[in-house]
This record gives sequence, C-alpha cells and structure tokens, in this order.
Amino acid sequence: VHPNVSQGCQGGCATCSDYNGCLSCKPRLFFVLERIGMKQIGVCLSSCPSGYYGTRYPDINKCAKCKADCDTCFTRNFCTKCKSGFYLYSGKCLEKCPDGLEANNHTMECTSIVHCETSEWSPWSPCMKKGKTCGFKRGNEVRVREIVQHPSARGNPCPATTESRKCIVQRKRCQKEGKGKKNREEKRKKSNKDESKETRQESKGRAARRQNREQRENNNKTQPKKRKAPNKEQDLALVDTAH
Repeated sequence: VHPNVSQGCQGGCATCSDYNGCLSCKPRLFFVLERIGMKQIGVCLSSCPSGYYGTRYPDINKCAKCKADCDTCFTRNFCTKCKSGFYLYSGKCLEKCPDGLEANNHTMECTSIVHCETSEWSPWSPCMKKGKTCGFKRGNEVRVREIVQHPSARGNPCPATTESRKCIVQRKRCQKEGKGKKNREEKRKKSNKDESKETRQESKGRAARRQNREQRENNNKTQPKKRKAPNKEQDLALVDTAH
C-alpha cells in the first residue's frame, strides 16, 4: 500500500491511495473492498451492497460478506433473503424445509401448511326434476357449501361442495306456461264485468223508482179531488121524515 494521500480523494473517501482507492471513509459511510480482477479497490458507500452487512465501530464502519447461501443478511448469522435454491426460515437458508412446513416458491420461504376449510352445508333444495317442481314423482334435491380457505401446496385438498340425493314427492300436474296467468286475467275481467252489470242494474232500478214516484206526484197534482158518494141509507131516512 502506498503512503496515504488525502488530497484529491473522491467518492466519500477520507483518505485514499492511487493504487488501492479509499483507505478510510468519511463519517457514517461504510468501507468495502471491491475486487477488480486480481486487485481489490476500497470504496465508501452509504449502505452495504447485496451479499454484505454493515458493522459500525468507533474508528471505521465496514461491510462484511454474508454467508454463501445468503443474498442479503442482517448479520453473518441472520439471513434476510436467500439465494436461488434455498428457502428462508428463522434467519437461515435451507435446502429443505423442516417437518410441518412447506416451501413457498413465490417468496422462497418455509411457511406453515394450510388445509382447506369449508362452510356448513346449506338446507336441501326443493325436490326437482329437469328444473321443474311438478309433473314427476321421483326427483333430486341438492345442497351446497362454500370454500372459505383454499389449501396450500401440501395442505389437505377441498372436498366436494355439492351433494345430491333422491327424493319422492306427491305428483302434481304442471300448468301450461301462461295458462295460469291467462285464467287469472279472465277471472278478473269477468268479475269486473259482473260488478259493472250489477251497478248498471242498480242504477236503472233507482232511476225507474224515482220516475214512478215523480209521475205519481204529478198525477196527484193535476187530477181533481173525487166527490164523496152519497149515503143511500141517510137519503132514505130524510125522505121518510119528509113524508
């Protein structure tokens, strides 16, 4: 190593040499050796590169290499990300996960095995055949349940979510499509027609009675009063008295 030359240092170096680059760093920067061919050059960085972890000392801050299977690490014995082919578990990089755990190829970690979970069965559906609830004696009824937790790669698979069984019902005749509605409409029209007929008849009856009453009143006003018929017995008595 050539004598230190502090003048003209770049890249955060506190001291440097023309042959070895940085020899020490400014405060809070990390010193790390980078290999270029057969030569190592010192550089000063604000954070350690991938595959290294930082250590701080009173006189110098250094970047040290992680273990060979670590991609990034917090300390030499605690890995935070593994290289390809290894799975992270409790700060260690493993080729195979422990019992009770499974390898997650997406996160490259050992995770807990998740089994399938389903909801409770729904009530049985009405007895049906070919989508209808009439016109048959023997049909089928079904019930369903939902998946509330999908399994992981090594978890127990999900069971069937649909169940069917035979059923027997009292046979009933199916109404033709639109016939029931048509009958209801005809009944409604007939009812309205009957009500209208009764209303018209009542109106006619009231009008006729009113007309008869008015006619009788007019007749009483225009006809002279009838004279009272003489009493024949009284007339004979008067004749006898005269004689």
